[in-house]
Amino acid sequence: MSTTTHKIDEIIKNVERVIIGKKEEIRLCLVAFLAEGHVLLEDVPGVGKTVFVKAMAKTIGGSFKRIQFTPDLLPTDVTGVSIYDQKKQVFEFRPGPIMANVVLADEINRTSPKTQSALLEALEEGNVTVDGETIKIHSPFFVMATQNPVEYSGTFPLPEAQLDRFLVKIRLGYPTLEEELELLKRVEHEHPIDTLESVVSLEELLMLQAESKEVFIDEHVKTYLINIIHATRLNREIELGASPRASIALMRTSQAYALVMGREYVTPDDVKQVAPFVLGHRIRLGNEALMREQEPETLLEEVIKHIRVPVERKRQTT
Repeated sequence: MSTTTHKIDEIIKNVERVIIGKKEEIRLCLVAFLAEGHVLLEDVPGVGKTVFVKAMAKTIGGSFKRIQFTPDLLPTDVTGVSIYDQKKQVFEFRPGPIMANVVLADEINRTSPKTQSALLEALEEGNVTVDGETIKIHSPFFVMATQNPVEYSGTFPLPEAQLDRFLVKIRLGYPTLEEELELLKRVEHEHPIDTLESVVSLEELLMLQAESKEVFIDEHVKTYLINIIHATRLNREIELGASPRASIALMRTSQAYALVMGREYVTPDDVKQVAPFVLGHRIRLGNEALMREQEPETLLEEVIKHIRVPVERKRQTT
């Protein structure tokens, strides 16, 4: 087993000490992290979204901040603010909670669009701008935002421009009976999150992110990927198809997924596996699909079934 594969397995197993029965979701979250993207967690309250993010932060040993989004939250409550120091007679920047390695943006759809937009620059550029000054957020930088899909009273739905900044959208779902029983056993005397320790350093994580970009992707696989993107633009049930930015996101995610699965090259199955999570929140369904209460991810799976899969070829070595 290579050092990279060993580290990835350690990260997943460590988070599984807290989050039971959600290995695929943990893997997808790690994939987004390695692809230098961000995650939108959409699920009902109480399924472990907050604990999930805390477990990820503790596992990598990075700094962790939580932002509880409310209607009265201001943009400076997210980015930070410059305060005048009378002794020094200068303005000093006081960093906001966004200046951390792992950030939990809790119930992001409960704050105003003005405050939501404060996240855009940070998510896309890794910077914040305060009083005209651009301030770099230290790497690695990873945001996991949550929203409740069943309670819309007093919420502000995220615009497409902001949804597009999240690399993947994940749902945890309820545990099975056996998994929930195991959960009760683990938290009976002490919550495992309290004793969780890091298994990888920030420097090692940055190396994994760099390795992710070097994963080989054949031209035929790139063509397969683009065919999926174009199919979303031609489907009659999809009002707004995936953008070129979605093409880049799908390629980066496929590379990271291949690395997590222990390979140095991307296969069509990698693309097929991550496509619903990368594209589901980047398309807008038409009225007919909405009336049928069609899930975007389910529709994407049907679209992908009709795309010709390239025959896998062995990579040429020099």
